[in-house]
Amino acid sequence: MQRFLVVTLLSLAAAAVVMGVTALIARRLGKVSVVDIAWGLVFVAIAWVCTLVGAGPRSLLLAVLVTIWGGRLAWHIRRRALGAGEDPRYEKLLSAAPPEKRFAYAVRRVFVVQALAAYLVSMPLQVAAAADAKALGWVAALGLVVFAVGVGFETIGDAQLSRFKADTANKGRIMDRGLWAWTRHPNYFGDSAVWWGLWVISAEVWPAVLTVFSPAIMTYFLAFATGARLLESEMAKRPGYPEYMQRTSMFFPLPPKRS
Repeated sequence: MQRFLVVTLLSLAAAAVVMGVTALIARRLGKVSVVDIAWGLVFVAIAWVCTLVGAGPRSLLLAVLVTIWGGRLAWHIRRRALGAGEDPRYEKLLSAAPPEKRFAYAVRRVFVVQALAAYLVSMPLQVAAAADAKALGWVAALGLVVFAVGVGFETIGDAQLSRFKADTANKGRIMDRGLWAWTRHPNYFGDSAVWWGLWVISAEVWPAVLTVFSPAIMTYFLAFATGARLLESEMAKRPGYPEYMQRTSMFFPLPPKRS
């Protein structure tokens, strides 16, 4: 219990530091959406804090995997955001605050919320670090496979969408090729699979199996709260998207329906 308290307090501190620095950067740039770049990096910081306290093969594996996932995500979002203005989602959120209180409002509603969310979602890493006394086995190997599937969906889906948007002939058209023909959100599905994989790796040691709420929360937000559903509320207004919705699975990959 004492070891877990050390791990969890340091993890909370790591999340607070990363998001605190990001908030200062956002204030200087006048752009709250930089928090999206920091989202993956805050998990990287927590994972390595867990490894330093719970030095063992499982914690080290989890830290490496989280670094691969979080680093790729941060790089992809940064590349996509270069030259772009504020994200409309944050503009809408901040419109509820008076101009002189927008930063304080953003700190409460964005940076603090995301720091706490990252802390809770990373709980499998924390519990595994505190209880890491068992060699990696077949359960960890299964989790590694699930993680690889998730990263593959994210990476391939993002690459396919980038190539599609880069072709001027596709302007105004709906991306429905490759993985996007099987799920309308391969990147969100991949993100969810990543955290289920990390949970499986952690769950090989007791009591990390009890942290199943972590990937469940992440999946809920990706699919129904701030992820796919929120994005589709706007996408559904585009010509051709309602038809795309009818023939393509929303989240979990399934063979496309014939017209």
